[in-house]
Amino acid sequence: MDTTHLLRGRRIGLALGGGAARGCAHLGVIEALEEAGVRPDVVAGTSMGAVVGAFYAADRLEELRRTIRDMDWRQVLRFFGVTFPRSGLVDGKRIADYVRERIGHRRIEELAVPFAAVAVDLADGAEVIMREGDLVSAIRASISVPGIFTPVQRGGRLLGDGGLVDPVPVKAARDLGADVVIAVDLNHDIAETKGVNRKGWFGIERNAGDGEGDRDLGRAGLRERLNQWWDTLRADKNAGAPARRLPNIFEVIMAAVVIMTKRITDARLMVDAPDVIIRPKLGHINFFEFNRSEEAIREGHRAACQALHRAGILD
Repeated sequence: MDTTHLLRGRRIGLALGGGAARGCAHLGVIEALEEAGVRPDVVAGTSMGAVVGAFYAADRLEELRRTIRDMDWRQVLRFFGVTFPRSGLVDGKRIADYVRERIGHRRIEELAVPFAAVAVDLADGAEVIMREGDLVSAIRASISVPGIFTPVQRGGRLLGDGGLVDPVPVKAARDLGADVVIAVDLNHDIAETKGVNRKGWFGIERNAGDGEGDRDLGRAGLRERLNQWWDTLRADKNAGAPARRLPNIFEVIMAAVVIMTKRITDARLMVDAPDVIIRPKLGHINFFEFNRSEEAIREGHRAACQALHRAGILD
């Protein structure tokens, strides 16, 4: 389907927001854009949006799509192996290796589509828009959620997740020369969880699986190791009161990041308003639930079609 006159002759920018596993929805958004005949001229990404944006700009999106769609929770755990380094729980080496294997030792300015990744300088809080230089380090910097991933040293700066300053990088897309910006906000629909969350950090049910494959990750067993990581603390045991589940460290970090990201997103979008905003309903998907990628992709596609219709870009 062809686009309407609203986009003809105009430079289109795509701003892909952060959201960890919810970022799989970007694949569905891009599918919907392609079906509508909309091909972004420039792409800017924050966090998971930087990952998807980089693969799109490098013309390697199909490889990323296959990887994500094939992920089950055991593969997620291997991909994001917790190493407990000094400045974060995940060193990000496996992610960097994966990007390098698929895209190569590329510089941002060499990509087929102009691209920018957003990070934050952890020393002074400045927004850092990376439009040139090593692509892998730019992606690693942009995804480095404080406390989860170790920060990245790049250009004399110590960089962290761009969601701390610009979760939906509309400004970065305009800086790349976009006349019209289509933005994807993944965090507006964060669901509130009541009661005990049985799924924990990775979204895995307690006692999930049949035990097959547990031996692959150590004698103690995969489930038992994970249960130790996010097992509950108990309180209010005195005077016969029922035990009350307290969040573990992973849940506390991610709850803080999600709240902060949503507030920053709302504020930034008031200042840097996109021309089209796509908001998939993904609040029920947890941080590392990449095993629910198909669900996120479908929702991204649905939300994109709806937004394009509303904007008059689709009939």
